[in-house]
Amino acid sequence: MVAIVDYGVGNLFSLRCSLEAIGADVVVTADEEVLIRADQIILPGVGAFEDAAKKLRDAGLDDFLVEVANSGKPLLGICLGMQMLFEKSFEYGEHTGLGLIKGAVKPIADIIPRDLKIPHIGWNALDFTKTDCPLFKYIKDGDFVYFVHSYSAQDCEDSVIATSEYGATVTAAVAHKNVFGCQFHPEKSGDVGLSILRAFVEMKEGEIC
Repeated sequence: MVAIVDYGVGNLFSLRCSLEAIGADVVVTADEEVLIRADQIILPGVGAFEDAAKKLRDAGLDDFLVEVANSGKPLLGICLGMQMLFEKSFEYGEHTGLGLIKGAVKPIADIIPRDLKIPHIGWNALDFTKTDCPLFKYIKDGDFVYFVHSYSAQDCEDSVIATSEYGATVTAAVAHKNVFGCQFHPEKSGDVGLSILRAFVEMKEGEIC
């Protein structure tokens, strides 16, 4: 069973539908007992980092997710959910993340040409920086995925497993042991995204990148 963390932030319906489309047994929940029983956990997220982090804390799930990740259970953050895996974010101030991956979330405006639109919305190719990550076992270098974001993970070179180009090299996906993150939306990325989700729900406890 794969569990989607329901903390009031995230595109839960399309993510659940995508997981069901690949035959996954999926539940959307904020119940810690259910999350503990899950084989894999997905942390979704859309919107502002500060608001999402507060909702996660208010639900009592921030420390819990850290404990679960440290136990070896596969954890996948998507979009804002990926950003929350990092130590901090500089989105309208400075805010503390879960600290599961070293690095910080910063505006892409600081690294891309000024004539490019923000947010970055659209299909971009993945450039693998690590070729043996189990999250990508069903896709290939150069496959396209769908992005919607104004901020990106930076200062995290050791954890980057894929980048993409948007006037500059932007972090597309990260991994640290059993913790994974996609800046793009697998649930909106067609067959490529479904293949990434399929690879994740096949992961076993202790499987690492």
